Amino acid sequence: MKEDELGELGIFRIPVPIPFREAGGPVNAYIIEEKNGCLMFDAGLGTEDSRAALSEGLARTGHRFEDVNRILLSHGHIDHFGAAAWIQEQAGRQIPISIHPADAGKVLQSGLEWPKLLMQNRRYFSMLGVPAAMIEETAAVLGNSAELGKRLEKVTPLLPGQILQCRHVTLEILHMPGHTPGVCCLYDRDNRLLFSADHFLQNVSPNPLLELSPNGEPPSFKPLLSYFASIDRVRSLSVDLVLPGHAAPFSRHREVIDSLSSFYERRQAKILDSLKHGPLTVYEIMKELFTSERGFELILMISETLGNLEVLEEKGRIRREMDSGCARFMLVE
Repeated sequence: MKEDELGELGIFRIPVPIPFREAGGPVNAYIIEEKNGCLMFDAGLGTEDSRAALSEGLARTGHRFEDVNRILLSHGHIDHFGAAAWIQEQAGRQIPISIHPADAGKVLQSGLEWPKLLMQNRRYFSMLGVPAAMIEETAAVLGNSAELGKRLEKVTPLLPGQILQCRHVTLEILHMPGHTPGVCCLYDRDNRLLFSADHFLQNVSPNPLLELSPNGEPPSFKPLLSYFASIDRVRSLSVDLVLPGHAAPFSRHREVIDSLSSFYERRQAKILDSLKHGPLTVYEIMKELFTSERGFELILMISETLGNLEVLEEKGRIRREMDSGCARFMLVE
């Protein structure tokens, strides 16, 4: 199946512009027709340009905001939920919004903002070797994100195994922790379609993010290890077309997974080479892998580096030791 045939199934993709080049392309909001009206899978960002794209895209599908029965959020990142409250305003009612409980705190008004969360985790970042000044600088950059969208007053739980009977397709909720603890995909078994959100993209690694604790304790969730377990489940699915969270749909999902696995094997090999010269902190290894240290990229790079180190720990290739309050990683002899 090709994207231009999806309309026959009542499925339409709305590309929504975003200012994050790391994402690999515009974020996608999907319209899926129900017997009456439609549901949305992800809502896009809440900027002026994004809202204009949503308005134009919805009209192109022959629907209005008033036709939206419910909004399903794949996970709790602002480029996927930032416009949800605005869509409710356009519809003139509180459209039900659902998200997996593990990510609900990220989208609610009562949830912690990234800048505050970073500052509450200064001690943890110090343990990873990150200079305090870099955390303060990153927190300041992330504090300027209010224009990207609104947090939500209320959400309902999106639960694994739920079945959504739409007009032409039957969708199953698949919980795929990794990119976040609560990221969910939609799977249409009959038509072999996977709405993969940010769990599975064609040209961008998933970059499973650190799940920071408000009390500053080291996180228990190991995102990249969780991701590999989830992506193995995707490999086992029968899929003709992947409808991703960013950029255009693609096919041959197992070939893309193989390419992703090779990418991580090369990255982990580079980490092992770096550790041949002696123990290093997460931050020092990060600098071996990446050159940029700009704004939110610091969080992405630290998350990616630590995730790969946790995988290598699980494989028994490396170990960590505490030294003067700092974790240092070294090869297992």
